[in-house]
Amino acid sequence: MTDVSATPAPAATSERPRGRSFGKIALRWLLYIVLGLFALYYLMPLFVMLTTSLKSLEEIRTGDLLSLPRELTFDAWRTAWSEACTGIQCEGVKPYFWNSVMLAVPAVLISTLLGAMNGYVIAQWRFPGANIIFALMLFGCFIPFQVVLLPMARMLGLMGIAGTIPGLIFVHVIYGLGFTTLFFRNYYVTIPVELVKAAKVDGAGFVRIFFAIFLPLSIPIIVVSVIWQFTQIWNDFLFGVSFSQAGTQPVTVALNNIVNSTTGVKEYNVDMAAAIIAALPTLLVYIVAGKYFIRGLTAGSVKG
Repeated sequence: MTDVSATPAPAATSERPRGRSFGKIALRWLLYIVLGLFALYYLMPLFVMLTTSLKSLEEIRTGDLLSLPRELTFDAWRTAWSEACTGIQCEGVKPYFWNSVMLAVPAVLISTLLGAMNGYVIAQWRFPGANIIFALMLFGCFIPFQVVLLPMARMLGLMGIAGTIPGLIFVHVIYGLGFTTLFFRNYYVTIPVELVKAAKVDGAGFVRIFFAIFLPLSIPIIVVSVIWQFTQIWNDFLFGVSFSQAGTQPVTVALNNIVNSTTGVKEYNVDMAAAIIAALPTLLVYIVAGKYFIRGLTAGSVKG
């Protein structure tokens, strides 16, 4: 005999998954809305900077801060790049921008290569005192910038590179070495030691193992190191203003001079255009390689 009263049970159970899936979808959309609002909030200053840089001074004085430009004009961008007054002399951020390029590119490459070799030695070539050396390098990461200003200025003077771009490169390489060593050491401890032993058996030495085996495996952590160092070096102001002179100052120092200029009429559109020009390289780096930065940071988190 078949019990007819038990037949509606499957319909009741089938409604529960639908209710759960609808709740998950609603929570997901709520999360998207909240994240979208936060994104709009944090992007608002960038929107104001961009719209202000595309307005004329007259429109800035009479218009609304959040309004779109009534008439697009790129005069402020041309002025910021080539004719903005710094208070000392009238020139734009162009020469200082290229100073930052000549400073950041070699400093990033050198500190990344040295950090990779340090991490390789500490992680794979065990020697007495390796952990102590690594701890001391980590300690250097937490030393405030202000503490090293006077000793570093003295050292640059003794080396004869004070006030030069090579001097700034030296400063940033030394200060960033602790961070790059930390990145590569934590990544290299996840690589099996047996790989090094097998390479030794085949006759490979220290340099060949590093360049032929470890360096090709290091793309994720190299991206992390490059993004980290480039951002720190490009955005640095304290070292740039302390260890440079006229003609070798980075773009952050020029931007400060332009914004704080008190000669003539205050040109807010020029200030905003110069700020965007100074921020464009780091912004582009994060847009292009941002996802690889997160992957590289978590790549060495399994062990070590």
